[in-house]
Amino acid sequence: MLSTAALLADTPPQLLPARELMAFTLASHILLVPFGVALPFITLLMHHRALRRNDAVALQLARRWSAVMAVQFAIGVVTGTVLSFELGLLWPGLLGRWGDVFGLGFGVEAWAFFLEAVLIAVYLYGWRRLKPWTHFWLAVPLPLAALMGAFGIIAANSWMNTPQGFALDAAGNPVGVNVRQAIFTPIFGPEYWHFVVAMFLTAGYVVAGVYAVGWLRGRRDRYHRLGFTLPFTVAAILTPVQFMLGDSAARAVFHKQPIKFAAMEIVWETDTHVPEYMFGRLNSDGTISGGLKIPQLDSILAGFKPSTQVTGLTSVPAADRPTAVQATIAHWAFDIMVTIGSLLILLALWYAWSWLRHRDLPRSRWFFRCAALAGVACLVTVECGWITTEVGRQPWIVYNHMKVSEAVTDTRAGSLWAMLGIVIVVYVAVFGSFLAIVLKMRTRWRIADEGSAASGAAPAPETDTPYGPRSEPEPASAGGTRAGGSDPTSGGAS
Repeated sequence: MLSTAALLADTPPQLLPARELMAFTLASHILLVPFGVALPFITLLMHHRALRRNDAVALQLARRWSAVMAVQFAIGVVTGTVLSFELGLLWPGLLGRWGDVFGLGFGVEAWAFFLEAVLIAVYLYGWRRLKPWTHFWLAVPLPLAALMGAFGIIAANSWMNTPQGFALDAAGNPVGVNVRQAIFTPIFGPEYWHFVVAMFLTAGYVVAGVYAVGWLRGRRDRYHRLGFTLPFTVAAILTPVQFMLGDSAARAVFHKQPIKFAAMEIVWETDTHVPEYMFGRLNSDGTISGGLKIPQLDSILAGFKPSTQVTGLTSVPAADRPTAVQATIAHWAFDIMVTIGSLLILLALWYAWSWLRHRDLPRSRWFFRCAALAGVACLVTVECGWITTEVGRQPWIVYNHMKVSEAVTDTRAGSLWAMLGIVIVVYVAVFGSFLAIVLKMRTRWRIADEGSAASGAAPAPETDTPYGPRSEPEPASAGGTRAGGSDPTSGGAS
């Protein structure tokens, strides 16, 4: 406890509000990232099914998902822009010293962002103005642009975790930058694929969860069945893949960032036959309170045998490792992520068993209850993944080269706290607007569907079949009303 207090006393007063501000904006923005990265692919998958099978329901779903995708992208512009400004304003020491080494990743992300904006605009514009297959093929680069954006961000983050591709001059400044090495760092591959699959899996479960709720409320039509089945199938296929990728990423951390691994697994002293703790709390004296202890399992998971040596936190000075509180936070985030991933595998197996046996969805309402919660659970794992990555690296902002306290701005702490309050208010308004817009769209679509089903009339303009002839305004009659209009003398509405 005394060592922790001494470490905190040496940090500048503006460090805490700067970290809180960055953490809040990142935690908010990351909730939108799965839809920016993966929703275009899921939408195009439904779009392709619609065109290949001439399926009007699939086409309607694809069109509506594209509208949600556009709204989400607009909200992501706001949160992402704030985040990029904060990176420069709150951490000038990072970009000032290391920007020439790893800044290309942010440049790639910026180009991908603009390309994605153009492609989304073309996709929305083309629903009523392009030939069906032409429209589809023009949108195919959209998921690729989203993956390119993820490539840039993960390249920058993986460099901060395993920096390379430079030399240091006599003053300690980076020189002789090798761009290829700076991008493709040792941790880049495991981190990138783990992140990308997590985005696809999360988007699939969230979208399917919306229709699972409708299914539980008695909407058993083909619209809800197809809206659930396609994204859930994508997510279910990727769930075991993601579990293996996560295991590979954790093992890469074990080899390349042993102190972070020690924080994730709350390993205090370097040793072999190290036990695994499920949850539990690390104390400042190295003892562990609570949790489920499984003998030797940590060494087995790290190196496939009990004799594997696991590096402990005490192998480096206290100033160069996470505190006991930070290690506990990283450990809990990691364990929550693993626990949810294991439960999702069981859900995917339930779905696969039912489909293989009956060629149908599970009939149990409990399955759909779990499916409805799966999307929320995935969003929790996304948050936990970033907590593990960032908190486990402390106190380094560039691993073993620059500490967070050395990179922070010299702006007064009071100003940063005020800025945090403003950002919270703005983000609550932004996310509230996003939710209100999506709910309004859902209500409008539901009313249009129910009205069309009850009357047998043509769908409302926003839900009519794309690629068909556009409705032309009818000529006005001599009395100033349109033919078939609501003039009382014309016999009422047509």
